[in-house]
Amino acid sequence: MSHIQKLSALRLSDPAAFQRALANRAPAAFGPRRPLLIIAADHPARGVVGAGADPFAMASRDDLLDRCLTALSRPGVDGFVGTADMVEDLAMLGGLDGKLVFGSMNRGGLHGACFEVDDRYTGYDPGGIAAMGLDGGKLLLRIDYSDPATADVLDRAAEAVRGLVRLGKRVMVEPFIVRRDGRRVVPDLSTDAAIRAVVIASGLGASSAYTWLKVPLVDDMARVMSATTLPSLVLGGEVSSDPAAKRRRWAEAVRLPNVHGLVVGRSLLFPADGDVAAA
Repeated sequence: MSHIQKLSALRLSDPAAFQRALANRAPAAFGPRRPLLIIAADHPARGVVGAGADPFAMASRDDLLDRCLTALSRPGVDGFVGTADMVEDLAMLGGLDGKLVFGSMNRGGLHGACFEVDDRYTGYDPGGIAAMGLDGGKLLLRIDYSDPATADVLDRAAEAVRGLVRLGKRVMVEPFIVRRDGRRVVPDLSTDAAIRAVVIASGLGASSAYTWLKVPLVDDMARVMSATTLPSLVLGGEVSSDPAAKRRRWAEAVRLPNVHGLVVGRSLLFPADGDVAAA
């Protein structure tokens, strides 16, 4: 039986089973130790289904779930970031036992849309994260100095941080300085822009005690990470044409004192050779 057949039938017959699966999952054993490795698969909810050269690589939910289950089963993989549909599916399939789980919150800035920067909170809210027993929330923070919508984006992001702090839940903030290139929103991956994004994200809300940063891999990571005391994870980004070189850069980044691991999605879920376990 395919995952689609099993899970869709369960949603019809026993929708509360998904909440039970999350409530009953084994908790994550979390503490200071080796670098964390967290798998991310929240891209489809923003209309992003491409990986590498295939613009519809993530369009098959059966295939995507299988790839996530394989990745989550590997030694040293600590957690998952996803929207409610992915989190519930993986919980029901047993893939989230003993894992940190972060619920993806703002997926309303659809890829390629004229309103992409105006990133609404269409996924989890703080109350939903707490009710489902998740470990925290993840929010994308794209800052466009030329787009007035950015003011509202910052306001909503700060309120999301406040809401999670009130509930004692961790919040993972993924900040970028961006610009428009026609219809495309393009991240500025320069070191200077990454520093500005980090310091803006670090100051959100009334407390930073529960905030983690999810930062892009840029040229001078030591300079970027010297701008904050917040624990940070380095993101994986797109599928690389030179995965060995990217792994070397990840290894250098996690040696920095406030970098505590990686959040990787397509780079590991859709490797060029197709072998997720080996990746």
